[in-house]
Amino acid sequence: MEPTGRVICSRCNKEYSVAKYATVIRCTECKTTIPIGGQSSRAQGQYCNSSRSSVPQSYLYFKDKFKNKHSSCPADPTDFSLDTKPSRAGSAETHPRKRALLCGVTYENKKYRLKGTINDVNSMKEMLINQFHYPPDCIRVLTEDQKAGCIPPTKKNIQVALKWLVEGSGPGDSLVFFFSGHGLRQPDFAEDELDGFDETICPVDFMQEGMILDNEINSTIVRPLKKGVTLHAIVDACHSGTILDLEYVYNRQSKVWDDNRPPSNAEKSTSGGLAICLSACGDNQLAADTSVFTGKTMAGALTYILFDTVKNNAGITYGDLLDKMHDVIERTNNNRCLSSKLLQKIFRHRRIQDPLLSASEEFDVQSKKFGL
Repeated sequence: MEPTGRVICSRCNKEYSVAKYATVIRCTECKTTIPIGGQSSRAQGQYCNSSRSSVPQSYLYFKDKFKNKHSSCPADPTDFSLDTKPSRAGSAETHPRKRALLCGVTYENKKYRLKGTINDVNSMKEMLINQFHYPPDCIRVLTEDQKAGCIPPTKKNIQVALKWLVEGSGPGDSLVFFFSGHGLRQPDFAEDELDGFDETICPVDFMQEGMILDNEINSTIVRPLKKGVTLHAIVDACHSGTILDLEYVYNRQSKVWDDNRPPSNAEKSTSGGLAICLSACGDNQLAADTSVFTGKTMAGALTYILFDTVKNNAGITYGDLLDKMHDVIERTNNNRCLSSKLLQKIFRHRRIQDPLLSASEEFDVQSKKFGL
């Protein structure tokens, strides 16, 4: 019998070709029973007819979840329908609109585990909804929070979600990419980095699947930005300074934009839109995951200070935002009430760094108001 479709096991992602009248198969890898065709929306596998066989199943998930009025963390990651009607808030034909992707990677059960990333995601989601009026159903969340049933921040899931973020965007749209997790860097062999290193973010499975490079992030969410679309990336990770490979980096000391265009003349600009990135530190610096600001709850330093500053300073400009964040960091680093041993314990022998602002084009940071 000729196969007429395919099915993907949602537990191990193994793909199978299936016969026309098949009703159920058993995954040979993880032994999960997979209903075929007509299965409920909570089935362990999802059937795709031949007309959609070239579309990644995880892409269909994000696309259809965006059209649905569901929470950003469904109770069951496989709970979705391919026959949903688009809501007005999430319709690809309605502009302007807001859309956000929030990734928090904890690296559970690893020696390099981070304790504050889910708190960071929750803070960012709260800020987007309360301060900037993002519809909750237009916010996608990737974390390892199994209790909330969230989608795990694997390399594949992050890559697919990044494509979802910019898909169908149009004039007036505001997009946000937030990442809290580990960041690394590696030698740049394409000669498009001034410092000779590519910056990366680390998905939960980066040891097996690899990191996501700044080149890929740029080509996925920066290059496609059309005129009238604004993207903000907020990256709370080490070595995150130019993680979007944007062409201009703001120098807070000299109050000018430094040229960050690649020596190789590789194209890094948008397609007419505006991309702005706020990173936790410079490319050669380390970020902090700490409880120093709350006394108990762990959080990324950038996320906590940004959340607190924006919450208490409505209508703040980018320039004032950078200055106020710098003042908080300086007071924290120089706090004489803390012993040097305690500081070393909290920061693991390093200071909290100033955040870095980069953009696809220069703008007046003293007059332009911060808005997501």
